[in-house]
Amino acid sequence: MMRIGMLTSGGDCQSLNATMRGVAKALYRMFEDIEIIGFEDGYKGLIYTVYRIMRPEEFSGILTKGGTILGTSRQPFKLMRTPDADGLDKVEAMKHTYRKLKLECLVVLGGNGSQKTANLLREEGLNVVSLPKTIDNDLWGTDMTFGFQSAMNVATNAIDCIHTTAASHGRVFIVEVMGHKVGWLTLHAGIAGGADIILLPELPYDLDIVIEALKARTRNGKKFSIIAVAEGAISKENAALSKKELKEKKKSGVVYPSIAYEIGAMITERTGQEVRVTVPGHMQRGGDPCPYDRVLSTRLGAEAAMLIKNKEFGNMVAVQNNDIVSMPLAEVAGKLKTVDPQCSIVKEAKMIGISFGDE
Repeated sequence: MMRIGMLTSGGDCQSLNATMRGVAKALYRMFEDIEIIGFEDGYKGLIYTVYRIMRPEEFSGILTKGGTILGTSRQPFKLMRTPDADGLDKVEAMKHTYRKLKLECLVVLGGNGSQKTANLLREEGLNVVSLPKTIDNDLWGTDMTFGFQSAMNVATNAIDCIHTTAASHGRVFIVEVMGHKVGWLTLHAGIAGGADIILLPELPYDLDIVIEALKARTRNGKKFSIIAVAEGAISKENAALSKKELKEKKKSGVVYPSIAYEIGAMITERTGQEVRVTVPGHMQRGGDPCPYDRVLSTRLGAEAAMLIKNKEFGNMVAVQNNDIVSMPLAEVAGKLKTVDPQCSIVKEAKMIGISFGDE
């Protein structure tokens, strides 16, 4: 009997179940005698041997279900070589579990940190196939990650809903969008939601330019403005500082709940305008997967099963030019896909008058 391990790691998203379903359904059709072992709560389940034997029926009816039926957790890659509180070597523990269960392959659904750990296990001699999960769309080697489109729908809806109240009250509204250190989610949701200003980590902003953009709208008879701010957005002034200098500056200044509140306070102080901040937060990870993600997850899952059948281990399934391909984990792990300030979508957004606070 062939035994395949499967886990979902890191932050959850709407399409984890759909992707696992794609992998499982393809595997069950490819092999007559196969057993799928589901590790609970991500790498934690692999480390501490917490698992269950999955039944084929568990993968039915989950295409449209958000979250993950296996549960997930964050196990920081930088701590993987650090023993736990009881002195357990986590890497050796994962290898032991893999070999104890006589797995043919471990299927990992995860983002940047999860891919790095998957590559680490590959280097340690385990057969691994991974799939690109993150609402941030920041995995190198793939045009798209599953979860991104669904999260973009939620973030866009938040901006859409803000429009009516912003117009009614004539205020400046800031919507803070997730994305960690990159701005893909904010960029796309901001354009789709009709934001007037979009602030991204990759394009450090100048507050003077942001304020001038707001004033220009007022001069043009616009009574309200909407700013889409990435959670990792940073000012040009702060971007010029070293990590140590920035840390010291934050210690000595006013502590804000997040960057959106800081920008809002500064705009009010400089202009006197009323500013309201909305943070959709983890709503962006929740709900049902959108149709695009359901299709993408199914395609990625099926291709992952094919890699297993062909014994092409050590790869991440990816999307390139709408084709499903495989990328060596060694090339993917540890690389971040950021927004190029000179990319066409940014240029096109600027062409229709969206300000990025940079020029």
